[in-house]
Amino acid sequence: MALEVEWYDLVCFGIVGVAFLGALWVLWAKEGASQSDLGTLDESLLVDVVPRGRAIGHVSSIQLWTSCWRGVHPLWLLATRFLSFLITAVLLSLDVIEYDASIFLYYTEWTFTLVMIYFALGTIISAHGCWQYLNKPPFGNGEMAEFLRRDLEESKSTNSIVYKEKETKGSIRLQNQYVEEEFKQRVGFWGYLMQITYQTSAGAVILTDIVFWCIIVPFLSIAHFKLNLLMGCMHTLNAVFLLLDTALNNLPFPWFRVAYFVLWSCAYIIFQWVIHACGFTWWPYPFLELNTPWAPVWYFCLALVHIPCYGMYSLIVKAKNTILPRLFPRAFLRAY
Repeated sequence: MALEVEWYDLVCFGIVGVAFLGALWVLWAKEGASQSDLGTLDESLLVDVVPRGRAIGHVSSIQLWTSCWRGVHPLWLLATRFLSFLITAVLLSLDVIEYDASIFLYYTEWTFTLVMIYFALGTIISAHGCWQYLNKPPFGNGEMAEFLRRDLEESKSTNSIVYKEKETKGSIRLQNQYVEEEFKQRVGFWGYLMQITYQTSAGAVILTDIVFWCIIVPFLSIAHFKLNLLMGCMHTLNAVFLLLDTALNNLPFPWFRVAYFVLWSCAYIIFQWVIHACGFTWWPYPFLELNTPWAPVWYFCLALVHIPCYGMYSLIVKAKNTILPRLFPRAFLRAY
């Protein structure tokens, strides 16, 4: 076994272990509350009609593929996500071709792949949502209430309506309800996966780009690292595409899902420990090395930096939902 365990290694294991278990506890407490309040995790993310006491982080199925801008057609969000997916897929392919599969030893490639997966999921769900929109425009809660109110008034004021007309209206409403329920069931798991991938990517992208441009480029120029155009694009466009999607999408950004970001980083660190325990000797990031008494300090700082990185993106989303409604009160729709 290539990994020799010292006392400071045990401290590092403890830091990652506490972070991992703490993240699981947060998810159990928060996502568990969503499950008890709204029935299932799929419903907490994909049901249009929300009961009283909406769970933290709830998002309806319509929010997954519609824009926060009143006049923007869902096809624009679909096009943005599809182009972002194509460009990220091309960049990642070029990266693998130039450096081979060993490039996935880096956290950057893990994060970039996660961003690509988000845009892939977003493209699929947006395409399904646009198909539903083009075949039957969705009803929001207020629109549905207004529809039912008008329908009731019309039925009261027009007693001469023939039975066949009423039967036709009833069958149309039943068909619409069936289509909505079928859509919710199909995208339930994938909608939830898309939401957590979005929030995990947000924190991971900020962490990746800050570490790369503020620490690695100026201070850690090593033999395994060489800055080029491809590397610069991957550490820039990941944030650009995600911010563009955030500017258009209608998704909430609750704080408790920072736990997924923590779990993602813990998974990467555990992966590094496993391959080094199996005989791998080179560390892609010097601050992850365990053969120094200063390792616990580095690991503790890495654990703490997740909070401001996720918080930075959370502030961007909060500013979007606070400032833009004041600047464009008739054009902007708040996600929550």
